[in-house]
Amino acid sequence: MGIFDRFRGRRSGTGRRATSADTDHLRDWAAQRRGVEGYLEPRTLVTETTLLLIAHDGEWTRRRVASPAAAGRFTSRLGVPLYEVAKVGYPQRMRDYQARQRILRRRAQQAADERP
Repeated sequence: MGIFDRFRGRRSGTGRRATSADTDHLRDWAAQRRGVEGYLEPRTLVTETTLLLIAHDGEWTRRRVASPAAAGRFTSRLGVPLYEVAKVGYPQRMRDYQARQRILRRRAQQAADERP
């Protein structure tokens, strides 16, 4: 048996499938924020297709979706534009948000370390 033989015949993304809880989370998250855009992330060996929603300030959430077509229908119903990450990449505002969150976590940790 070769090193990759056990993977033959298995499709990628054999992890957890998308559920209605995933869809509910995305819908609720988008309803509570403004300037939301959708970014479709392709299926990988580890994860099924995912939909990343990013708000105007860079805050984001990610959940599995059943398929790229399902993501398109979902974002269309929400009135949210949908982009493919593989084609357009991640927006700068998402990276900026992550950097701000790291700074805030570091400051909170320093404040906690300084307490008696």
